[in-house]
Amino acid sequence: MMKLAVVSAVTAGLWPLVAAAPSPSAAAKDATTPVTVTISSGTILGKASDTVDTFNGIPFADPPIGDLRFRPPVRLSRDLGTFDATGVAAACPAGPTFSFKDLFPPSDVAGALTGGLHPPNAAEGAVAAAILESSAGEASTSSEDCLTISVQRPHGVEAGAGLPVLFWIFGGGFVAGSTSGFDGTKLIETGVLHSQPFIFVAVNYRVGAWGFMPGKEILEEGSGNAGLLDQRMGLEWVADNIEAFGGDPGKVTVWGESSGAISTFEQLVLYDGDATYKGNDLFRAAIMDSGSITPVDPLDTQKGQDVYDAVKKAAGCDVDDSLACLRGLDNGNFTVAANSVPGIISYQSLALSYLPRPDGTVLTDSPDALAKAGKFHHVPMILGNQEDEGTLFAIFQQDMSTTDKIVNYLSRFYFHTATKQQVTDFVNTYSPEIADGSPYRTFGSFDFFKGRKRIASILGDLVFDLIRRVTLQIVDNVSPELSTWAYFSSYNYDPKYGVLGTAHGSDINVLFKKDNANYPTLSGRTYYINFLHNLDPNNGTRTDLFWPQWSEGHQLLNFEAKSISLKDDDYRNSSYSYMFNHVESLHF
Repeated sequence: MMKLAVVSAVTAGLWPLVAAAPSPSAAAKDATTPVTVTISSGTILGKASDTVDTFNGIPFADPPIGDLRFRPPVRLSRDLGTFDATGVAAACPAGPTFSFKDLFPPSDVAGALTGGLHPPNAAEGAVAAAILESSAGEASTSSEDCLTISVQRPHGVEAGAGLPVLFWIFGGGFVAGSTSGFDGTKLIETGVLHSQPFIFVAVNYRVGAWGFMPGKEILEEGSGNAGLLDQRMGLEWVADNIEAFGGDPGKVTVWGESSGAISTFEQLVLYDGDATYKGNDLFRAAIMDSGSITPVDPLDTQKGQDVYDAVKKAAGCDVDDSLACLRGLDNGNFTVAANSVPGIISYQSLALSYLPRPDGTVLTDSPDALAKAGKFHHVPMILGNQEDEGTLFAIFQQDMSTTDKIVNYLSRFYFHTATKQQVTDFVNTYSPEIADGSPYRTFGSFDFFKGRKRIASILGDLVFDLIRRVTLQIVDNVSPELSTWAYFSSYNYDPKYGVLGTAHGSDINVLFKKDNANYPTLSGRTYYINFLHNLDPNNGTRTDLFWPQWSEGHQLLNFEAKSISLKDDDYRNSSYSYMFNHVESLHF
């Protein structure tokens, strides 16, 4: 792998900008000055700090409760009057994420609990769950009445300012997350610092069984992928209302991380790529951090039906009209049933119970098939990954010491249409040597059970890393004129200890929470803000290093701990080639 260029942040001349940035105390000041914005549904009361105006939890849809549980969102039908948006937006109900019973192979739970198996590292599981919840932005309260938008803007901006809009879709494995954990203040202050101000918008959407319930019952009713439709209605709300906050509805960039990035790609292919509303495009660009295409089977596939049947059984709703029964439960009892299936921090890991699946209408096919057919919204894109995407999800598989054990695991929980030989051929593209697994470049660390680093590498590539390269190549084949950029983050590399490496979700702290004095926070924000304003990460504020388009040599912008470089996008190429050539057989 050839390093083509290296430039430090210091020599790039960005540090003088840090000194000019607003102080953290000013940014964090909890001023009491009210600020109001009037939209068609009412007068929205927000709060103003010295640098940012914030409006939290503005409803955009009717509460999806009672008969509306699972159904597509219904546009807000009531007048809000004067609405207090100064508090914290409630999260949608969440789960399943982590429980002790899910740490073991399903057929071996009893033996494990009685000492028949070597117990997995539950402490690591708790850490993994905490990382997931941190990156998902959990709120302190939750409610089914949760379909809300939060808006932040530079203080003093008024209606008609025409600022571009950064539309955030949070991650959390489609089972967790909320807008309340994502304060855009530091991003907005950086935009002002660069004389490129913008509006930050975050959308709450239903997760877990509430937003992504599978099964033939859901399919026949036409209620599939409600969570994606929540996101789409949030974009429509922006089109209708963001001018009143000072935004330009014609300059929206959708940005997501993890399942939020997967959701961003789903928004590209929703309705076969039709992203128009009232005759105009809902967004003009997309950023996907750790997520892109996720190849999946239909909503009523056997895996999906098994999930639905498990939930209705746990709920005591194994009756003729099971949907009516499930809708009749209070949210507490429904939550217990909905979360009775395995969570994301578990033995089954990324073989998710709840995720977007083709329903024939909203999502007419698997995203990979839609992309290959050119049925996606053709806009400039940034896609990227953390170096060690899989370590967070490779804690509880226990013994993966042979190719056969990994093949059996993947065949049982992930690939229900692939043949055993296909899965074997894919697994054999990964080296069994400990030093070759993830966290990469760390030799023997992290190998708590045999094969752990190998399965970490496989899971990270399937869902996040190499599937990004597959996505870029498909897009480039279909639309070679489309502008795309790709990055790679390795800033948490530790050759001595490894731990989780630059794990999935590492970018959340870097981009949202750290001050600009922390490298590469300022650099990463600068590229994104340039892209938001000018549809090119190099155009605007001077950056550390010129970032070439991916199609121009397949190079990645590599964010390291103290510097930035260009890196060839050719690692684990045999695994990538197998994924690209057999993606239709690797559906979840």
